[in-house]
Amino acid sequence: MNTELLNDYKTIRRAGGFYESGHGLIAVSGKEAAKFLNGLITNDVAKLEENAQMSAAFPNAQGRLLAAVRGLRRGDVFVFQTDGATHEKVFQNLFRFTYAGDFFVEDRTALYKSFEVQNSAFSPQSPEIIAFSSSNGTVYHVPEQSAEAFKSELIEQNAVEISEELYEILRIENGTPLYGVDMDETTIVPELGFPDLISYTKGCYIGQEIIARIHFRGHIAKQLTGLIFEDDAADIKPNDEIKSPEGKNAGKITSVTFSPKLGKPIALAFVRYDYLTEGTQLKVNDFTAKVKTLPFVE
Repeated sequence: MNTELLNDYKTIRRAGGFYESGHGLIAVSGKEAAKFLNGLITNDVAKLEENAQMSAAFPNAQGRLLAAVRGLRRGDVFVFQTDGATHEKVFQNLFRFTYAGDFFVEDRTALYKSFEVQNSAFSPQSPEIIAFSSSNGTVYHVPEQSAEAFKSELIEQNAVEISEELYEILRIENGTPLYGVDMDETTIVPELGFPDLISYTKGCYIGQEIIARIHFRGHIAKQLTGLIFEDDAADIKPNDEIKSPEGKNAGKITSVTFSPKLGKPIALAFVRYDYLTEGTQLKVNDFTAKVKTLPFVE
């Protein structure tokens, strides 16, 4: 890691930084909005209180992940934040049902710019701004006409603009999976290891049977977790196979970086259930790693 990148990293971990994140924003409203949404997602939006948030997933009929989202209730409107990679998919999945009941779906992505603010005391109070908490900090959706002023205010408060290279390091340290890299439509929702994504007490939804069966069986076959490598020079790449000390397949690497905070290479990985206990030693390309419950850095 070069000196400039390391200095920016230290500043962000100490005082804060921001990243123009490109998240999507979709609103669902109408008298039947909660009932409609509860038939499609893993969490119970009917229990969402005013201005409260929740995580949820849109699964397909096989319980596999279409998108992971954050939901916010504002009056009779449910606003969903999506990854940039999945917002069009989520919108189309919702919009195709709009003639089936009293609800409306609106893609508001183009009306806002999204800024992911990490480790900062910055806390704007404008009612025009929509804010979502995340494992990386807070994502602020700022009306397009106010975006430059918002960015200038961040800079005035000494927040560092986070480069893509640095964002990747912070993302992995924070244990945040990226759609299309660490998760996709082959991922069964419980494999993400985020229990707050799923309600096991609400009514039926698409994919519920598979997801509930996994839950009540007792455990999933594999789960997203962290690995910390002992060798600073470990040569590890995404899709590398993970093996047990006995040489058995134990999973697959999805994302890799060097953590300045830990001083070691780290990786996000899907690890088989038998090896998920924190501290378990595994091998990747003959390099030793220990399982670490996410996040790497609090």
